[in-house]
Amino acid sequence: MKTKLKFLIKQSLSKKMKTKWFKVANIIIAIFIIGLANVDRIITLFGGDFEEKREVYVLDDTGSYEVFETLLSKIAESLGESKNFDIKQSQEDLDTLQKDLSEDNDAIIVKMNFDNNEYIKASIVSYDPIDTITYQIISSTLNQVKSSVILATSGLSEQEISSLTSPVNIEKKVTNESAENAESKDMISSGLILIFIVPFFFLITMLTQMIGAEINDEKSTRGMEIIISNVSPKIHFLSKIYSSTLFVVIQGGLLLLYSVAAYLIRGIISASGAMAINGDVAKQVTDLLNLVKESGVLDLLLSGLPIMLILFITSFLLYAILAGVLASMTTSIEDYQQLQTPLMIILLVGYYIAIMASQFDGAIFIKIISYVPLLSFLVAPVIFMLGQITLLELGISTIICVGFCILFFHYGLRIYKVGILNYSSSKLWKKIFKSMKQKD
Repeated sequence: MKTKLKFLIKQSLSKKMKTKWFKVANIIIAIFIIGLANVDRIITLFGGDFEEKREVYVLDDTGSYEVFETLLSKIAESLGESKNFDIKQSQEDLDTLQKDLSEDNDAIIVKMNFDNNEYIKASIVSYDPIDTITYQIISSTLNQVKSSVILATSGLSEQEISSLTSPVNIEKKVTNESAENAESKDMISSGLILIFIVPFFFLITMLTQMIGAEINDEKSTRGMEIIISNVSPKIHFLSKIYSSTLFVVIQGGLLLLYSVAAYLIRGIISASGAMAINGDVAKQVTDLLNLVKESGVLDLLLSGLPIMLILFITSFLLYAILAGVLASMTTSIEDYQQLQTPLMIILLVGYYIAIMASQFDGAIFIKIISYVPLLSFLVAPVIFMLGQITLLELGISTIICVGFCILFFHYGLRIYKVGILNYSSSKLWKKIFKSMKQKD
């Protein structure tokens, strides 16, 4: 029995992984992930420059250039755009500067004039339309410059003006000690949501498609009759479940490997193109790791990782069982795709609930969903990382999933025995319900 099972698993994996499409698809996926991680370098290679500063020429008749420069730098820095502007005060007239504007010169001209009624009037000149973020930065700066001019002409002392224009000093205090570092935890957890949800959603979809295609291929070529004459339906069913699950686990490992390779390639390519460690990238990694450690997310991840892995693998097996049962009931891949629709809807429901998990903080609804098989592997790890459930509740969710996996296999095998040698859809559901009542 074990020998036949190992042989079928080996044959099934070999059939999937030694094909040209598997190799070509993984090459394309690797190129895509590496390219996506280094998209800025690729754009730079073809003429783009993310480090190029945009010149801002200021024509000032109000004596507020220094205030404008300081405020623009502060606002741009708060939005992460501080390195993109080179602010200069120009003594040339507006017409001369306008003539220099061209497609190759994307400078911005800001002219500030004093007005008796409105204090300041301003105009912004550029060759092409200015993007929304840049316009908002300049507009906010001009509004604050106007406020400074009004205060300066109000007769107030420099100390009073400084007090009025200085930002409010806000002290943040949270009385719930368990919610300490909540902001950083939410930010990191949002990143972990993408790490957990997207790859496993992709792998589950691949798993269900693969089992359906393989079983229907064997049925359509009548190869199923030859296989079942040599092995029992149970062995055949198990081989499909194990081989497909093992395949998606391998594929998931390859995706992780491609992601690591993409990050390493980005880290070792310096701006000059030489092979050297990029200091900025190394600093970003260090800062991120420190943030993860300080927020407590790392401790949560390490404590829950073993249970999460069991939950993920069990969910793979559960979807594989359901996909195998559905595929055995059909006579073509078209029929299987129709029966597969409910599985995809369930998967999408779990996907969207997991994405919106932070909006359900404290709700009983999200905790109940984390216990539901087919949904728990998407929802439970995410809300555990968000601190909405405990490690014990994560373990209970995993135990429930394991229990349903055993139950589905027990009753699914009865349907599988009837379905794999059935080539007619007439009275199929009657045969299925009848098979579920039969004993093994």
